[in-house]
Amino acid sequence: MEEMNRPQRIVQELVPGKEITIAHLIASPDEVLYQKLGLDPSVDHSKSAIGVLTISPAETAIIAADVAMKAAGVEIGFVDRFSGTLIVTGTISEAEASLSAVLNYVKEKMNFSVCEITRT
Repeated sequence: MEEMNRPQRIVQELVPGKEITIAHLIASPDEVLYQKLGLDPSVDHSKSAIGVLTISPAETAIIAADVAMKAAGVEIGFVDRFSGTLIVTGTISEAEASLSAVLNYVKEKMNFSVCEITRT
């Protein structure tokens, strides 16, 4: 009877796939969003955009940051090799070009599954 009263233990394990699950472009975001994300406040953000990627395995965010910067004149707002998050900033066309370049690169060269770019 004591066995039935014990709490059940569940072991969860992360098994990263080779995928980009979020690719989103925020066109002309409000200044407060830049502040809340901790992005450089000295940069003029008018007519700007924020690009957000979530990548697995997480270390691929480093490669994605390199591809994004080489593809367009974006700046890296944030890159995390532990969570797989990449945030880029630039003009709307630069941010969109960098997201597209990353998606194309990992799909064609690294055989990743990728999502479509969404936009707000």
